[in-house]
Amino acid sequence: MALYAYKAMDSAGRLRRGRIDAINVIDLEMRLKRMGLDLIAGESIPPGSGLLGAPITRRDLIAVCFHLEQLIRAGVPLLEALNDLRDSTDNPRLAEVLADLIERVEGGQTFSEALAAHPKIFDGVFVSLVRAGEASGRLPEVLANLTETLKWQDEIAAQTKKLVAYPSFLALVVLSVIFFLMVYLVPQMMGFIRNMGHELPLHTRLLIATSAAFVAHWPMILALPVLGGILLTVLVRVSPAFRLRFDAFKLRLPFVGSILEKIMLARFSAALAMLYASGISVLDALSLCKDVVGNHAIRLGIERAARFIAEGQNITLAFQNVGLFPPLVIRMLRVGESTGALDVALKNVHYFYDRDVREAIARLQTLIEPALTVIVGAILGWVMLSVLGPIYDTITRLRF
Repeated sequence: MALYAYKAMDSAGRLRRGRIDAINVIDLEMRLKRMGLDLIAGESIPPGSGLLGAPITRRDLIAVCFHLEQLIRAGVPLLEALNDLRDSTDNPRLAEVLADLIERVEGGQTFSEALAAHPKIFDGVFVSLVRAGEASGRLPEVLANLTETLKWQDEIAAQTKKLVAYPSFLALVVLSVIFFLMVYLVPQMMGFIRNMGHELPLHTRLLIATSAAFVAHWPMILALPVLGGILLTVLVRVSPAFRLRFDAFKLRLPFVGSILEKIMLARFSAALAMLYASGISVLDALSLCKDVVGNHAIRLGIERAARFIAEGQNITLAFQNVGLFPPLVIRMLRVGESTGALDVALKNVHYFYDRDVREAIARLQTLIEPALTVIVGAILGWVMLSVLGPIYDTITRLRF
């Protein structure tokens, strides 16, 4: 099949543009006809041409889950619900995916099988939950749980971006100020200070040496962070061992590492609770959840816990031996396992980490601004002391 970009008209006379896979133009016209669209123009897109369209975001998935849950709960058949979503979305890429889902379901596949054909959009947890909802007849409840989980992930992502954006901006300003001082201002004043005729203090000599290094090697100083980032990205992608060490290092970072670990464990707990409540076995649920955390160090711990459970240990003891959770969470899991309400215990674990993450992010936000202010003040103080100190010493030695 080839990828075609098309322009078509719907039953209301509105123009619709998008992309869809088809064998040829005739097949394209037939596929669009089944979508309720009349083909106006279509052309094949060469591979790698870069016409990717708008990406499908987490908020798009939230809208899909919410509307499907509402429509199915109201008694609307799945195909009609998907058609309504396809016709109402403003994202061309999402419309194409929904059209493909409709075509696959009409062709005899289940909804979960159709979702599994788009692994980059619907991950293994999403597909497994939908499959469990189909088997148990509780698809609306599963979609409602997915909506709430995606909303939580979106809120945490927004808070994390907010946490990173302001410090990144301040750090950029600080680095720009340092670069300006070292490359332009300090060299302008150093000639005057050297001509004063007396020995310069140590901090002034250090400033002169730092400024000389910036002036002599400023292209390398600017390129080094970029090259370092590219090298780090390549190593993480090509070397599993390096990625494991890098992921473990991220968890050991002061302040930030503990927040990252709590976010990942909260995500893991929420996914495991949904899968377990949907009737999926613990081992299968763990196999799916290990990909949710996004960290190879934690993923390795989950795989070890799964092996312990497969060997006959109970869930609480397996997680206790791995050391993924603190004692309070282990006690919550023990109570949930002993009462047969493990899904409730896992939801409590999710709530526990969610509360800790929000509090930790709020505390870190209050600490970042004064910390960066102190750093800027210290750098400016060093420059002023190094420049004005010799001038003051010269003035005090003058004899009138």
